Amino acid sequence: MSHVVEIQTEVRDIVAVRAACERLKWPSPVIGSHRLYQGTLVGLGVELPKWRYAVVCDIASGQLRYDNFGGRWGDQARLDEFLQSYAVEKAKIEARRKGHTCTEQPLADGSIKLTVNVGGAA
Repeated sequence: MSHVVEIQTEVRDIVAVRAACERLKWPSPVIGSHRLYQGTLVGLGVELPKWRYAVVCDIASGQLRYDNFGGRWGDQARLDEFLQSYAVEKAKIEARRKGHTCTEQPLADGSIKLTVNVGGAA
């Protein structure tokens, strides 16, 4: 039986963040202090292509903090790519942790269909 799930993403898993960056061929995220326009934040910094400032993941709260000045300092599409990749990688990690296998299918609209095979059956 198939189920459609809608997810509001909270970024809480460092391993999944690293996997998302690797998937996108972006630099590895860095734990530490990161400068934004109005100050410095501590967290897991992700460098998005052509963004002036890093996106800082607060792993404890799951929230992202960033300053892209309404798109002038960074294209929202890059952040959307990151969140999509994070969600896919996190789902795969959790499915594998429970002994399931996953298959991915990129769709024409840019979304990704992730199928989790319960029990590892293909």
